Amino acid sequence: AVVGRFRGGPVPWQLATRRLQLSSGPAARAVSGITVAVAGAIALQLFFSAIQGDFMKVTGQDPHRAQQDVMLPSHDVATIREMVARFRTTKGVRGVIATIESTASRPGPVRRGEDFPPSTQVTVGDCASLGELAHTGPCKDGDVFVVKDNTGMVDTGYLFKTARPGARVLLDQGIRTGKPDGAPRTWTVPRTARVVDSRKDPSGQTAFGIFATPGALDTAALADPQARAMVRTDPAVTDAAEYVRNTAARIDPLMAVRTLQNLERDKQFGSVRTGLLVASTATLALIAAGMLVTTLEQLRERRRLLSVLVAFGTRRATLGWSVLWQTAVPVALGLALALAAGAGLGLALLRTAGKDTFDWSVIWPMAGGGAGLVAVVTLLSLPPLWRLMRPDGLRTE
Repeated sequence: AVVGRFRGGPVPWQLATRRLQLSSGPAARAVSGITVAVAGAIALQLFFSAIQGDFMKVTGQDPHRAQQDVMLPSHDVATIREMVARFRTTKGVRGVIATIESTASRPGPVRRGEDFPPSTQVTVGDCASLGELAHTGPCKDGDVFVVKDNTGMVDTGYLFKTARPGARVLLDQGIRTGKPDGAPRTWTVPRTARVVDSRKDPSGQTAFGIFATPGALDTAALADPQARAMVRTDPAVTDAAEYVRNTAARIDPLMAVRTLQNLERDKQFGSVRTGLLVASTATLALIAAGMLVTTLEQLRERRRLLSVLVAFGTRRATLGWSVLWQTAVPVALGLALALAAGAGLGLALLRTAGKDTFDWSVIWPMAGGGAGLVAVVTLLSLPPLWRLMRPDGLRTE
């Protein structure tokens, strides 16, 4: 119905359209297959694109400040220091926010109304790392800060504050940590400690309590210290994330490495979208294989005709372009029908789901797949075409 109306044009165009007019059966099957497969894929992609917000949540993480969060299960301070040093020398790492975290409690017996002595968080790190976790302002080694949480208080849920300038806190109870002497270790927060506001770290968490630099508090006195590092990588180094994971595995195979991202998508939803795209691509590949077989069969049937055309001076490029147009016309027609049908079906699905977001970007991968289909079929048809245009194709018995 479409190619029957074509008249005139360049020689390659006329050769292609005449072939389609003479035998339109294979081309019609290709158009049908492309229309059904691509229209369904476009409709479902439009539907999934509109509802993807229901399967995504904002994590609050900031991947611009750090891309990976590493937790070390070891409580050994020497291992913790080795971890920080190795990460800072890892290829592709631009910065490390490294801290050693523990807890401190108020010394003395449990008071009336308490189930256990109130405690607070203790964080030890250099000035650069602490500045990423709180608004410390000017800082030098030896400084101590008392960090308020987002409620404006230093500690919440307890009657007494354990973190305040001049307060005496219990770092290590000795008996609980298995030390032979069983002597508790106490430490006095300097009266010069500044009270500052907390700040969300790259992972979206907020720390509060006592912040100290290594010059003010010996990490060996902490009870069961936990090491944490948030690593900022260089985007120019493509395998920087893998280098960080390799370093973590060398330090401790049990080290947990987590990628920071501001949006988290439901894994099953992502798998469905990926499977749909793969299935659509596979269907287009099968259609391309069918068109390739049909084109090669037609070329073999026209072997003598092609040889005669070349003998009379027809350029090989002219015949090559004719094969291209012979493939492109059915594909273009099928994609046009698929776009109209897929968009209409997609709008119906969106109305059913109560959505009004129409994402045109999901259509272009299918159009690109159709263009790739034309290019692949044409390129694979050219070598047999060159062989069929040899002079020995004029021989007959």
